[in-house]
Amino acid sequence: MKFEAELDGQTVPVEVSDLAPAPGTAARRRVRVGDTAWDVDAREASSGIWSLIIDGASYLADVSEEDGTFVVQVDGETYRIRVEEETRYIIRTRGGHATSGGQVLKAPMPGRVVAVEVVVGQAVQPGQGLVILEAMKMENEFIAAVAGTVKEVRVAPGQTVNPGDVLLVIE
Repeated sequence: MKFEAELDGQTVPVEVSDLAPAPGTAARRRVRVGDTAWDVDAREASSGIWSLIIDGASYLADVSEEDGTFVVQVDGETYRIRVEEETRYIIRTRGGHATSGGQVLKAPMPGRVVAVEVVVGQAVQPGQGLVILEAMKMENEFIAAVAGTVKEVRVAPGQTVNPGDVLLVIE
């Protein structure tokens, strides 16, 4: 996830990406703020108190929110952070599974339909965009895996979906 944040009055680019966890450990993330990056494991220990392991060092952080600004107190320091602007990017995904020359596109995650790029009766080719689903502040574009004709469109822009919901069918 990429976004810009205001940190103590300065706007900085921030990027958060998942790292493969070591065996027996929780998920970790790579957090890059400007030109500096850290490996971070963060868990909420209790309401507003977070346990952080940053590049192997352990910290406790007190996190609260005041008027859209996160106030983070850690290791005797206080940081005021406001997310300024999310940079949206699209991940193109071959969605659904092929069945006898067709494709059933199901939502792989909960999300909100941003756009439906096809209509019933439309011919589609492999790689053609079908549906854009927003999940976790990222837009995921699902593309046709097969050539065919759109038989059903079961969603509309703005609709929320759950994992396993059928979005559309190509025959």
